[in-house]
Formats: sequence, C-alpha cells, structure tokens
Amino acid sequence: MLERQTFQNKDLVLKVSNSYDPKRLDPNKYEAFLDALCGDREYQKEAIQVTLRYFLGGEYKNLRELAEENYHSNPKLQEKYLSFEDFLSCLQLPDKLSCSLDHATATGKSYVMYGIARIMLAEGAVDQVLVLCPSNTIEAGLTEKFRTLSGDRTLKDLLPADSKIANPRIINASSTIQKGDICIENIHATYINTKSAIEDSLVGKGERTLVLNDEAHHLMSPSDKALKKWKEFLLEPKYGFKFIVNVSGTCYIGDDYFTDVIHRFSLRDAIEAKFVKSIRYVAEDSSGSEDEKFQKIYDNHIENRTVKYRKVKPITILVTKNIAACKRLTDKLIAFLAKKEEITKEQAAEKVLIVTSAGEHKSNIPILRRVDDKDNPIEWIASVSMLSEGWDVKNVFQIVPHEERAFNSKLLIAQVLGRGLRVPEVYKGNQPVVTVFNHDKWS
Repeated sequence: MLERQTFQNKDLVLKVSNSYDPKRLDPNKYEAFLDALCGDREYQKEAIQVTLRYFLGGEYKNLRELAEENYHSNPKLQEKYLSFEDFLSCLQLPDKLSCSLDHATATGKSYVMYGIARIMLAEGAVDQVLVLCPSNTIEAGLTEKFRTLSGDRTLKDLLPADSKIANPRIINASSTIQKGDICIENIHATYINTKSAIEDSLVGKGERTLVLNDEAHHLMSPSDKALKKWKEFLLEPKYGFKFIVNVSGTCYIGDDYFTDVIHRFSLRDAIEAKFVKSIRYVAEDSSGSEDEKFQKIYDNHIENRTVKYRKVKPITILVTKNIAACKRLTDKLIAFLAKKEEITKEQAAEKVLIVTSAGEHKSNIPILRRVDDKDNPIEWIASVSMLSEGWDVKNVFQIVPHEERAFNSKLLIAQVLGRGLRVPEVYKGNQPVVTVFNHDKWS
C-alpha cells in the first residue's frame, strides 16, 4: 500500500514570473493608489501586483502556460502529480487567464478585489467588471464596501491622470451593464432572475470583462445543485470570458488545496501579523452530562463578558452538523439559560439566535448584521456548519463545535473558524483571543 503523501499548501502556490513587457504594463503607475488602498497590509498590495503581472505582463496566454512553467520548476508539484497531464487534469479553468487568491477570512479580500478591478479598468484592459458571489448577504456586503471605496476621493485622485476609466458605477444586474461599470451580483441571478441584464449586456464581451468570484470554494466544490452552474456560466462560449480571479479564505475542494493559487496569505500569517484574533484551543473536555458542558461554555462566556472583553458584548457560536441538531441544541440552550439565570424561557430565547438555511429561520439571517450592537440582546448563536460565510460579526469570542461529525473536512473547519476571527474596533492592535471549545480536529 502506498504511503499517503503530505504537502504544505505554500509549496503548491504557482509563481508568476517577475518579468513583464514594459510596453504593456507599468506597475509603478499605481504605487500611490495601492499604498492608500492597502495601508500597512503589504500582502494585499502584493496580491494585486502579482495578479496584474499575470494578466497584463505578456508572459502567459492562459492558466495552462503558467501551470506548465511551474510544474517543470517545482519538485513538489512533480512529486504530487506524476505528469504535467495529470496536473493539467486537475485545473478548473486551464484555457482562461484564471487564478485563485488564498487570503484568510477577515484579512480584507474585498480590498484586493476592488484594487484589481479599478486598475484593470484604469489600464483599459477591460471595459467592465462582473463580481459574482454565492448569496444575497455577501452581495450586500460587497456592494456596500465597493461603494464606500468608490466614494473615497483620495483613492480616485491617486489613479493616473491618463486612466481609461476612473469613475466606475457600482451596480447590480437589474441594470444594464455599461462600459465602466462594476456589477456585483449573486450568482443565482445570472441564470434564475429574469430581470438580470447580464446576458443582454455581456454576450460577446467576455474578452473585455474581468470576472471576480468571491467565496470561490463554492464554485470549485459546489454545495448545492444551483451552484454547479457557476462554472458552466464561466465557461459559456457566448460570453467568452478571459480574465477570471477566484478569491477565498478556504481554498479547498474537500481536503485538497486549489491547484491555481498564485498568492497566499494564510491564517497563520494573519495571526502572526495581528490582523485577526489569535486562537485558543481547549484540547479536552471531561464534562459528563450535557448540562456540565453547557456550564463550562457558560462560564467561558461570562468571563468574556465581565472580565476579558467588557468594552463589547461578547458572543458565543455553537455549531452543529445539520438543521435538526441545531434546533434541538437551541431548545436545550434556551432551557439551560432560563434555569441558570432564573429568567423565563421567553426571556432566554431573546438571547439566542438560530441561523440555518431552513425557511423558518430565513428572517434571522438579516439580524446577524446587528448582533454586535450593545443594545441587541443576542449573546448566543446556534448555526449549521454549512452556513458559514457572508456575515461579519466581530464580537465572537467562543466557538463550540457541538458534534465531531459536523467538521469532517479542512474546508468546513476553516469556514466556521473564520466566523470568529474579526477583531472589534476597540481591540484593534491588542489581538484578542477566540476560544474553540473541545474538538480535536481544530488543533
């Protein structure tokens, strides 16, 4: 039996040549713009520069050429794949100028996407940008961020005077996409929403369109049937898309790392740079009954609230394997809180929010945007592992994986852990800690 091989993700990142045609690309033109956009986050600036060199430097016609160059120069890739043909078969979009950026959750991926979009438009390399994401929640967050950045006069003034497009509109696909637009849309709308203007606007214009795919692990490893059409849309000949960037903080298909990553800023990098919370892993739990376990979780929660993080309202997330388990856990938690705090079950229920994809819980998802507010009563969130991105709660200081089977892949673990990484404004620079309570896979 063959011994299982292990590879470090950093050894599988594709290196983009530092060479470029100066007639096609002058990266120095955008130094001031990138400094203002990225601040002290050099990794964001690097990711944007590497992507632009790949797209505009003139060294590559498609991902296939970049992959072949790397395969023949990287012994780790040769060790993992028996031949270049074997490696090629694992590339998702080899005939496009396609790539992936692996940046840990809470490290500002939207800034990187925005920077690439603005410079590709300014260079005149594309006429419009299409930003695709897997949910309405993520679409709303990206739209707000892009509009804020577009309204920043300093950023606009720092673009070169000869920029081909300096004032892009930020729209969604209910409007006709015109030259100079950045259209942000839920992927489902590209083939479900009859009001979508994407087909009318982009047929035959793919070569002059930049496509940015946010939370791209859904594209590579779709969790539902509708998302399987995402890749089909990108490959649709009537559009002929050329420039494609996939962005994710969890670049995994199951336990396998993406094959087309050209820039990586890992969770370990983010923790060491103090851009996210550090992680305290509680390795063992000797609790007997479920009430004993609830008691320990409750004690941690109260310590966060009254001692460690009094400047905010700390939140604990409990994560289950499915909706039925989440509903049972929510009921038990409410009963425990009512007994422990000597309040009614109705009062306890006001402190607990259940978040799943079930229809009966859909109205709870918008509430997530407000749970950080001090005047909001919610302190506990019960969720399902599959519902794992698109909400940016910063006050999470404890995560409780409730069942081992809820986390059976690197993708799920990284996604759910990402919910607790963002740092509240009042603790920026101090690097607070998120506690993960009792699950061996998290180590």
